[in-house]
Amino acid sequence: MPEFPADRETSEKAASRFDVALLIIALLGLAAGTGLYLAGKPDLARIAWTGGVIPVLAALVVEIVRSLWKGEVGLDVVAALSMSSALVFGEALAAAVVALMYSGGTFLESFAEGRARREMHDLLSRVPRTATRHRDGALDEVPLGEIAPGDLLLIRQGDVAPVDGTVESERAVLDQSAMTGESMPVRLMRGQEVMSGSTNAGEAFDLRASRRAAESTYAGIVRLVEDAQRSKAPMSRLADRYSVLFLVVTVALATAAWWMTADPIRAVAVLVVATPCPLILAVPVALVAGLSRAAHFGVLIKGARPLEALTQARTLVLDKTGTLTDGRPRIVSIETCAALLPEEVLYLAAAADQASKHPMAQAIVAAAHEKNMILPAPTDIREVPGEGVAVRVDGRSVVVGGTDFVMRRIGSGVSHRGSKVGSALVAVAVDGQLVGNLVLADPLRLGTADFLARVRRRGIGRILLATGDRHAVAQAVAEGLGFDGIRAELTPDQKVLLVLTERKNGPVMMVGDGVNDAPALAAADVGVAMGARGAAASAEAADVVLLVDDLGRLLSGLDVAGQSRRIALESVIAGIGLSVAGMVAAALGYLNPVQGALLQEAIDIAVILNALRALRISPEGEEHAGRSSSAEQKA
Repeated sequence: MPEFPADRETSEKAASRFDVALLIIALLGLAAGTGLYLAGKPDLARIAWTGGVIPVLAALVVEIVRSLWKGEVGLDVVAALSMSSALVFGEALAAAVVALMYSGGTFLESFAEGRARREMHDLLSRVPRTATRHRDGALDEVPLGEIAPGDLLLIRQGDVAPVDGTVESERAVLDQSAMTGESMPVRLMRGQEVMSGSTNAGEAFDLRASRRAAESTYAGIVRLVEDAQRSKAPMSRLADRYSVLFLVVTVALATAAWWMTADPIRAVAVLVVATPCPLILAVPVALVAGLSRAAHFGVLIKGARPLEALTQARTLVLDKTGTLTDGRPRIVSIETCAALLPEEVLYLAAAADQASKHPMAQAIVAAAHEKNMILPAPTDIREVPGEGVAVRVDGRSVVVGGTDFVMRRIGSGVSHRGSKVGSALVAVAVDGQLVGNLVLADPLRLGTADFLARVRRRGIGRILLATGDRHAVAQAVAEGLGFDGIRAELTPDQKVLLVLTERKNGPVMMVGDGVNDAPALAAADVGVAMGARGAAASAEAADVVLLVDDLGRLLSGLDVAGQSRRIALESVIAGIGLSVAGMVAAALGYLNPVQGALLQEAIDIAVILNALRALRISPEGEEHAGRSSSAEQKA
């Protein structure tokens, strides 16, 4: 079963317990010392205060040494300096307040990041451990690891689909909200794909497994979440550099205050006001909250770096098949050349095509199922792979396939019109007579023009179409959509070259779904994969995965990324500004060490609470995404 590694979970719990222990020690030391001081025993009070400080200071020194070993320098040094200097100069109470505030701030930061990750953990905690499998006419409960592609599983009402697969029953009603953010249940017909992690909201149905559990959507999400939790954003690294500058300014101001007034307590007060700094609190909390919020809308961002990169992209490169278009042939019209109605032509063609695994045949069968047609089983099946099938349906001879194949079968030289660029004709003959043509095409996704307009409003100045398809097809698909350029008949390495070339205009975002898109997705500043039906290679190579085949979800991701970054910057600027003002006040003698420590903790709490606003972001594209997804499911 996909899950977070046990050792990581154990270490996180141990770290959380350690943070709580330090907070309790600091709190008890401060409380005991204050009680003794009020009881008229100042010497014992100082001992109690110091006893509460030493464990926190020791843990802090160990953390500083670890950071220095990694080549990182941060404002933990200021916290250590403030506590140690306060003890040295007899300000044990101030040191105890700083210890409590620092341990409290560390605990609050851990709690805040845990709160921000909760939606991701909730998503992962729903993974089932077993599945109900059909075997030799009976049902048996088996571990997920034993499920193989082709196995037939029973998904009872309320069960979570344990692996990716296809519906084997007539229909299924699924709640995909945990995976995609889509609030309305989705109705799927026989043969349609089911995403693992979806909840059965209707009657029990049979699911034909198409992947092993380790290769299914849930397993991929676990890997991506782990990558996200390990990542460190450029903005966080930028905060580290600023923290070094802030450290230098703090020490310089404290030294100047001591030198100009000959009062070391002024220096202590300056140091405690600067402990800890909003730079190391607000940025990770806001960005992790943004990752969690984006996942809620079906946009899985693989870390804080891609989240920031989404806000900086200026060129968008879109693949065609499976990205700009649905990626599967659909019937766009039915032409009749006999007395039959279009529905009758579809009925006969779909009944015959049940005998074929050709993608166009399956598309015709799916169209009939969407219209709730009950199809009879064909007999006397004769198929020429890639050309067509000849069968008997309800006692009638039916031939379905390419026009040349059908005309040869019925012994007629019937003329026919050519298919429109980007579409294909499937001819249907009954009892030796041509009765109609089914026109199939890979249509644009619903709302594509609106999506492109919304993307431009979010700062994307240049949009290109990149496809391996023919120029004529690419031109026909892109007509009227306002692309800044169309590149057709591209090989995978040419797509990579296109991405690298476009970097001269600014950071590039590439959106694709196929194996051939994976190199370009990896080369782009931000690679976005259509993850619901896209190839596993593209999802692995991409920085962002859309968990539902709806480009509108990318708009939600862009909104969440932009607002999360803005919230982080707001918190940093406000926090640093208030800290600097407090340091100046302390240097001028307006704040003593205890007052400075309390002021800084109030600032830290404020910036963390502000950073958590990222959990309540409501993207402008949310309603649009929901409408598009619902419309696409009904189409």
